[in-house]
Formats: sequence, C-alpha cells, structure tokens
Amino acid sequence: MALAPLPDHYRLPPFDEACAPRRLLRLFSGKWITMILHTLHLLGGGSRPGQLMRAIPGLSKKMMTQTLRDLESMGLVSREVRQIMPPEVVYRLTELGEVFVEPLEMLYRWGADHAADLERLASPAPQTDLQDR
Repeated sequence: MALAPLPDHYRLPPFDEACAPRRLLRLFSGKWITMILHTLHLLGGGSRPGQLMRAIPGLSKKMMTQTLRDLESMGLVSREVRQIMPPEVVYRLTELGEVFVEPLEMLYRWGADHAADLERLASPAPQTDLQDR
C-alpha cells in the first residue's frame, strides 16, 4: 500500500512538541493503550472488562482500569453502565476512537507481515566473552 508523502513541514526538522507525529507517538506510547484499542476493535467496538482482560494476557485489572480511564478522558473510549442487577459496565470505542484504530490496524498488520523480522530484532546477539580472546 502506497501512502501519500508527508507534508513538507513534517519532513524537515525541527519537529516541535505540538506537531502531529509527536502527538501521535505520545498517544500511543502507553504500554497498554494500543492493545486495548486494537482488542476493543476486534471485539466489535465494545467489551465488558472481564472479556477485555481475558483477551489480553498480562494485563492487570489495575492497569486495565487506569488505561481505560485515560482513554475515556481522551475521548477514545466511552463507559456505559447498564443499571441491571448486578450493574454491567461496557467500554466502547467512540467515533474518535474508531479513527485512531485505523493507523493501529495498519501497524499491527505490518507487524504480522514482518513477524520473522521482528523475531530477529527481539533475539539477543550472541555474547562474546572478552576473556576467551
């Protein structure tokens, strides 16, 4: 897939704090932000907390709650409480959240296509012991 070139003001340094690429990287820099957005997208746009935790091994309840609150305050996720007994909470991608899922899905698809390269990157280089020389 060919992307249009970046506008000139994003192709030449300096890259100021408020530029769109830096703001996007800051948004996606949280450890669980991209995985939660991606998972909500895969689950049809919404999920109950338990289902979300089961879908993302390693995500603690505390981190999930904190990340969902952050995403809610950014306007990317909404929290709906259904007043039944017991109350039921559902987190959903907002319209804005759906917009931000698009580049994530492109990145995740690239990762799947380049899994072997990522594996090589993650593999530590063999250590050489200087005493053996």
